[in-house]
Amino acid sequence: MSTQGFKFVYDPELARFELAPDHPFKPLRFEITRSLLAAVGLLSDADLVSPIPLEDDDILMVHDWRFVEAVKSVTVASKARQDTGLAAYGLGTSDNPLFDDMHDKIARVCAATVTAVDLVASGRALRTANLAGGLHHALRDRASGFCIYNDLAIAIRKAVDHYGLRVAYIDIDAHHGDGVQWLFYDDPAVLTISMHESGRYLFPGTGHTYETGKDAGRGTAVNVPLEPFTEDASFLACFDMVVPRAIEHFAPDLIVLQAGADTHRYDPLADLWLSLEGMGESYRRVVDLADTYAGGRLVVTGGGGYDPYQTVPRAWARLWAEVVGKELPAELPTFWVEDWQRRLGVSMPTVSTEDPAGLTPAPRRAAITSRNRSVAERLLTTLEKIWQRE
Repeated sequence: MSTQGFKFVYDPELARFELAPDHPFKPLRFEITRSLLAAVGLLSDADLVSPIPLEDDDILMVHDWRFVEAVKSVTVASKARQDTGLAAYGLGTSDNPLFDDMHDKIARVCAATVTAVDLVASGRALRTANLAGGLHHALRDRASGFCIYNDLAIAIRKAVDHYGLRVAYIDIDAHHGDGVQWLFYDDPAVLTISMHESGRYLFPGTGHTYETGKDAGRGTAVNVPLEPFTEDASFLACFDMVVPRAIEHFAPDLIVLQAGADTHRYDPLADLWLSLEGMGESYRRVVDLADTYAGGRLVVTGGGGYDPYQTVPRAWARLWAEVVGKELPAELPTFWVEDWQRRLGVSMPTVSTEDPAGLTPAPRRAAITSRNRSVAERLLTTLEKIWQRE
């Protein structure tokens, strides 16, 4: 079944590398998700588009040339000696270990996100996905938090500069979308919205409500820091209080979503407690916002997600289902489960695309809900005052 107007950017090489054998970031989750979508009939070859390679100038729209040259310099030799000169660029750390062909492999991820944006910005597609993308922590002159280059920022920069679009970026990863925020902090053509576990508890320690943009970009940075153990109802209530109002005020031509799957309660690197159902509701809300305020134009990427075999494929399959307006089947295909279990030697979800019934309630639910609501209300009050002065 082809999904007319919706394109999935795909290159098998996007899943054929790793930062390190024991690193929690597993690019293979992208291929596992693609295969699940094909297995349940939500993705066909007609939906796939190959990424168009980038020129260095595309990356340099966002990143400092010295940093790019440092990434290019990573070789087998520098990897072996752990070149200390690279540490100034955030390279060779436990988060961002050196790996072979680093520049080419991450540039390919960036190319896929730029291709996804190009398709929508040019009118050749209404909605697109690059689930291998979402590297939202990378900064202008250094790598950070498993992210070498910032594919999102490169693609958004092109949408603004080449197509003249106003872009709203929505980040629902458990971690603050700091790299994208800082790269557009003074740009009135880009709205950045991040809903994340509070930086008081979680990397990168930013994303506070007082980070609202500067100069011409004042009021275009929106941060909703949430308490650990935030569940579906509180997350969605805060979303509904803040995000539609910000999108309405900004009036974007295009929405870009970073849909990190580390908000799920089983993710080992964060402490939010969303379910697959709650995550799906958040995806549905973003699609609705794109339809209401951006003519349906939407680009979605992946991002975080460190339960790569059990949670991420089911979450991102749900994301694509929302993008194309289809239902994800309730049961997983047995042949898909058995094939990946055989190939990986790991436990895969064996029956359902849903979480098991009767999930344990979060501790301190009432206090967490009250705190989150208070933060969202205070944030909206601050933003409304800024917007009124424009």
